[in-house]
Amino acid sequence: MDMTVQEIMTKNPTCCTPETLLDEVARLMVECDCGAIPIVEDMKNKRPVGIVTDRDIIIRVLAKGEDCLRKGAEAAMTPTTETIRADANIREAEAIMKEKQIRRIIVVDDEDTCVGILAQADIARHRSDVETGDVVEEISEPALMAGSERRGQ
Repeated sequence: MDMTVQEIMTKNPTCCTPETLLDEVARLMVECDCGAIPIVEDMKNKRPVGIVTDRDIIIRVLAKGEDCLRKGAEAAMTPTTETIRADANIREAEAIMKEKQIRRIIVVDDEDTCVGILAQADIARHRSDVETGDVVEEISEPALMAGSERRGQ
């Protein structure tokens, strides 16, 4: 697949700051029909510092009995360790997603500004059914099961 990330990513995703209350983050997920919101330093530079998924809110805050009305996104976010440039090849994105066991990666420009988000589903939409199954399996496979262990050898 000789496509670039920018060709299939979701452009200009809604972003929040670490201080944005989680109930607002959840409302934005509903409004934008998405399951993840990039968290940026501030809304001017939009430099990614993390990502919050709907699952993060449930596991890291609600399941612990904490109040989403009083907690900022920082309480639930996964700090961003991986980003990818918009002009990168899709295969590079797949390799990072597989290695890091992530289903979404924040896309940045040359100034490290968040310009998009690439999801496993975006890649799947541009693959055949067989390729899609392989990509989903590779990205979702636990790291300990890689290689010969996965094949039972």
